[in-house]
Amino acid sequence: MFCRSSLLPLVDKNQDMWLALFFLLGAAVGSFINVIADRLPAGKSIISPPSHCTGCQRELSTKDLIPIFSYLWLKGRCRHCGVTIPRRLLWVELGTAILFAFLYWHYGPSWELALVALYCCLFIVLSLIDLKHNILPNKIVYPAVIFAIVIAALGSIFGFEPRAIAGTGFRLWIVDAAIGGGIGFVLLLLPALLYRGGMGWGDIKLATLIGLVTGFPLVLIAMFLAIVSGGLIAAILLLLKLKSRKDAIPFGPFLSLAAMATLFWGSNLLNWLIPS
Repeated sequence: MFCRSSLLPLVDKNQDMWLALFFLLGAAVGSFINVIADRLPAGKSIISPPSHCTGCQRELSTKDLIPIFSYLWLKGRCRHCGVTIPRRLLWVELGTAILFAFLYWHYGPSWELALVALYCCLFIVLSLIDLKHNILPNKIVYPAVIFAIVIAALGSIFGFEPRAIAGTGFRLWIVDAAIGGGIGFVLLLLPALLYRGGMGWGDIKLATLIGLVTGFPLVLIAMFLAIVSGGLIAAILLLLKLKSRKDAIPFGPFLSLAAMATLFWGSNLLNWLIPS
């Protein structure tokens, strides 16, 4: 949906510096994402109390909270009680750091960079919560849906449409978003109605959000990627007997990864499939 912009061109010699800064910013954001994913499903505040060890309940000092570095320095254990710190915290911080550096490289300094980074953080939070709790909280999804609608409306009003659809010409962003949201909703509603346990309502609402974010026709690419990747991983887990047919496999992470891939490369893929 979004393409590289050069609204604020930087001197080439500063590129490495900005990539490093965005890497550090991403690590810090990843640390906060971990806090949200851990506390929000439990109904806890994401601001207070301060971060603490889940084993001894000791409040963590500043040197224990440096993204990536603190985990490596402490060798994945609490300095006070020695309890193991979940590796997931490190991987999220590192992954988000790499993601932010990639986003800066891909989009450059632009409003698209900020917007896509925000959506990616949202999808990461939802994926982490779905993996651990098998839920996609309404308190995240509903505000995100409203935000996506507002952004699409503002984009249409002020004319900063982020792309032209290959072969269809210019359309208002809000129209693309509305069509995309409707398609995302219907595509996942059908299996939910036709098959018992075929799809959860959280997945349906997330698909609607993804449709609003990616718009039409990119929502079709996002849903295709999600269904194919989800089905492939599910088949592998079943073949390896790591999961049974009765086990629920969270679909939110597949939807989220597909949405991010579509934001990054969906337009290029669409132009390849439908040459202008």
